[in-house]
Amino acid sequence: MNEDSVNNFDLEGVTRTVTYNKNERLSLLRSLSLPERSAVFNNLSPKVREVVIDSLTFNEVVEMLDHLDPLRVHQILFKMRDKKRKARFLSRLKSDRFEKTEYFLQFHPEASLTLFHLNYLYLSEDTTVGDTANIIENHLRTTGKIPAILVSKGGKLTGEVSLGTLVRERNTNKLKNYVSPVSTVAYNTDRNKVLELFQSTPHEKVIVTDSDGSVLGVIYSDDVIDLLDAQPAATLYSFAGVEASERPFDAVFDKVRGRYRWLIINLGTCFIAGGTVSLFGETINQFVALAIFMPMIAGMGGNTSNQTFAIMIRGISTGEISLKNSYPAMMREMIAAGINGLLVSLMMVPIALFFGLDLIIAVIAGVAIVFNMIVGGFFGTLVPLVLKYIGKDPATSAGIFISTATDVIGLLFFLGLATIILL
Repeated sequence: MNEDSVNNFDLEGVTRTVTYNKNERLSLLRSLSLPERSAVFNNLSPKVREVVIDSLTFNEVVEMLDHLDPLRVHQILFKMRDKKRKARFLSRLKSDRFEKTEYFLQFHPEASLTLFHLNYLYLSEDTTVGDTANIIENHLRTTGKIPAILVSKGGKLTGEVSLGTLVRERNTNKLKNYVSPVSTVAYNTDRNKVLELFQSTPHEKVIVTDSDGSVLGVIYSDDVIDLLDAQPAATLYSFAGVEASERPFDAVFDKVRGRYRWLIINLGTCFIAGGTVSLFGETINQFVALAIFMPMIAGMGGNTSNQTFAIMIRGISTGEISLKNSYPAMMREMIAAGINGLLVSLMMVPIALFFGLDLIIAVIAGVAIVFNMIVGGFFGTLVPLVLKYIGKDPATSAGIFISTATDVIGLLFFLGLATIILL
């Protein structure tokens, strides 16, 4: 529907035409755009609406009802005599709304249906302030909640009217004189753009719309911002191995109780790494210089995995990445880690030679650094995604598994390669 047709649309006139031209009623309705058709349908008398519902196809009625607010839909369907058809309409409308809402909420893994508010009224701009007050009173009596007032022209959303405005203005004035802009976002908008919108519109409401422009629900930006603000803090606590409830001035034993388990687990992983090193005791005894490079190899793999891990946690928190779509990201992380490893090794080998270390050992260490940084990219991507997939908090335990993998595999590769070449 173009802007000119919206501006020229006479809701009252079209409603009268549809009401009194029985023979042309359906063709007149079908000649309108979907938002216009819905607006006219909503404006018809209950008796004429019932005739229209019985005359149009199931999908046509669903499309019109989908453009109305939930309370209005309930009022219209409540009067239907055909209970089975009524149940079909309700089931279809709920199913469509739920699927699209669930899709939209993928912008954040912690986002839930509680963010979506259906407590709104969708009124024509020609509705008077007095009629709006009566509709609000009926809504309050039915739901116990004061609704947001969304305004449409020709069935198309144009903005909102604040309750404060309604209180101040005369009952005979129309809503179109007091409409304020409101932010909208389609349910299938890119996740990053959704997050940017919420962050750029604090203290405001955002209307989530269907692809046809109908309203799916209202989300308040502050609710989303609170969700985003809470996530990094929780992740930081978990990554450090402490409880999210712990505070700086908690009692000493409370701090100990919240941390000792992670430290014990970490001790166990250290023994695994130490056991790996002990397998190559003879090699290390003959080539003591190998010991110089061991912390370097483990450290570079750990740093790389931490960098990748941070990126994955951010992607998981925004809903950008999951185990199902992770392959391209994993390959890019591994390739980037390999290139960085090569750069580090090219710098490390000359420095090792400058300090009098053996060239062959330095080259072996360089190869091991490249390999272990690739391993870090692999496990830094995979571990948090797997934990998230099985329903665990990836920030809580991923760090321990990742560091164990890079330490054990990196040192195993380094010392194994040294044993094969040097002995």
